[in-house]
Amino acid sequence: MSDVLHDARAPVVKVRPDREMMTSQRLPYFVGISAGTAGATGLSMYMVVVPPGGHAEPHFHAGYETAIYMLEGKIETRYGPGLRESVITEPGDFLFIPPGVPHQPFNLDPTTPARAIVVRNQPDEHERVVPYDPATDA
Repeated sequence: MSDVLHDARAPVVKVRPDREMMTSQRLPYFVGISAGTAGATGLSMYMVVVPPGGHAEPHFHAGYETAIYMLEGKIETRYGPGLRESVITEPGDFLFIPPGVPHQPFNLDPTTPARAIVVRNQPDEHERVVPYDPATDA
């Protein structure tokens, strides 16, 4: 038996994004679950699309964790001080980014968009992104 109390009257919410929103990283997001769309209180879930050959602006997330599941494409994520480290994710891969870790994803395919599901442990659909200049850690 769970010690967690549940409100059996809370609604189950289905969301189908009907439009994209542009993020401060300059990538289109399709908001799925958030405080605004579903009344979420502890998480948010999006689909991000990285255009062919495209990339996000260097940044980090202030105060929350990010988990990513790759659906399509091949992304190189540069991360850490000066963005000197790198990891490549492909369909079926999960990626975890702790709060405050600078990173920048690049779509390695010049002709096909990459798609991923992004989940954060903060419910606001407007993320708290802090721009990052890799030259500051050179």
